[in-house]
Amino acid sequence: MAAMRPGLGRVFPGSSILFLCDMQEKFRHIAYFPQIVSVAARMLKVARLLEVPVVLTEQYPQGLGPTVPELGAEGLQPLPKTCFSMVPVVRQELDARPQLRSVLLCGIETQACILNTTLDLLDRGLQVHVVVDACTSRSQVDRLVALARMRQSGAFLSTSEGLILQLVGDAAHPQFKEIQKIIKEPVPDSGLLSLFQGQNPLFP
Repeated sequence: MAAMRPGLGRVFPGSSILFLCDMQEKFRHIAYFPQIVSVAARMLKVARLLEVPVVLTEQYPQGLGPTVPELGAEGLQPLPKTCFSMVPVVRQELDARPQLRSVLLCGIETQACILNTTLDLLDRGLQVHVVVDACTSRSQVDRLVALARMRQSGAFLSTSEGLILQLVGDAAHPQFKEIQKIIKEPVPDSGLLSLFQGQNPLFP
């Protein structure tokens, strides 16, 4: 694997992990929930094709229910948590992967578990790539400000397709045809254009 300069935010399958955060039944009312789950599901499909490890969490599943089936997370063992960060329950997984450099982060809510997970991962010296079309919040103001806050702290904001193409790297990759089928499917609108349009002071 080529050496990675920390400031560039490059991602490679052998040094990346996909985090899927709290996409559960009781959160279906959150804005753009079906859309972000759909995008997270495509990230999961690509991770499986490229043998990128995946971690799935559930926030207080006794009250908030299981992971929604449309994520396609069959075969993954969800890690229950109450903390507003994934890191305490995935610490063992992180410690077992000394080659890990990049975390690709999807889920809800942006201003809560996504933000706190990002800060905890940055504290550990890891690069964080927030999949912006696979994260949302009940309040779109919270979503926008949390994205800006993570960017200020050093996280990378990326789209699912941008990260997928970085991971696959080359049209000659043996899995590219399968991945091409995934990215040819239109990405659902998750309200990002309205967040980023115009002279947005949070994203100069």
